[in-house]
Amino acid sequence: MDSSNILRGMHDTDRIAPDHRLLFEIASSQRGYFTAGQARESGFGWDLLAYHAKTGRVQRVQRGLYRLRDYPSSMHEEVVAAVLAVGKDFAVVSHESALELLELSDVIPSAIHLTVPRDKRYLRPPPDTVVHTTIDVIERQDTVMREGIRMTSPSRTIVDAAETGTDPDQVVKAVRQALRQGITTEHHLRTEIQDRDVPVGQLIEMAIDTVVSPL
Repeated sequence: MDSSNILRGMHDTDRIAPDHRLLFEIASSQRGYFTAGQARESGFGWDLLAYHAKTGRVQRVQRGLYRLRDYPSSMHEEVVAAVLAVGKDFAVVSHESALELLELSDVIPSAIHLTVPRDKRYLRPPPDTVVHTTIDVIERQDTVMREGIRMTSPSRTIVDAAETGTDPDQVVKAVRQALRQGITTEHHLRTEIQDRDVPVGQLIEMAIDTVVSPL
């Protein structure tokens, strides 16, 4: 039989045979989660994906987001799930969630914080997720990777958190930690506060001074 005819007879998979290994590799890089789009790219059309969800091989987390049922649980997997649900190509972890992942403070976020471009502001975030918007393009150099998760840079993370009301004591601690660990600089912090509210800038400057001239 002609191979092209075989491909035409498959499930709704854009003529790609289901590749279980590829889907597993994708999910493994995302704490066991994958999107419906990634499943399609791996050859799993909607009907086949629905079948596996019905039989329990995969778990439907929410519309368009799935998880391999038997994949081991891991730290911060809920953050990865939120990024995938909102949009892996443009959503970055930010604010108090990034502070926590960067281990710069003792803040325990009450929600998962993500930042997306302003034109994505109409997205519906998953439960317990706060989506912030920005008119500035989030360039690669403005982000860092930690444990496979993309987040705002330490300097931007600290200033964003300060601007949205994080406890000032935690902001000061974050500045001290970041400077002492060498993961940001006074220059980067001061650059970040240039277009921010005056009280935010004053808080960051005061925090920098406690490191440069400790009491």
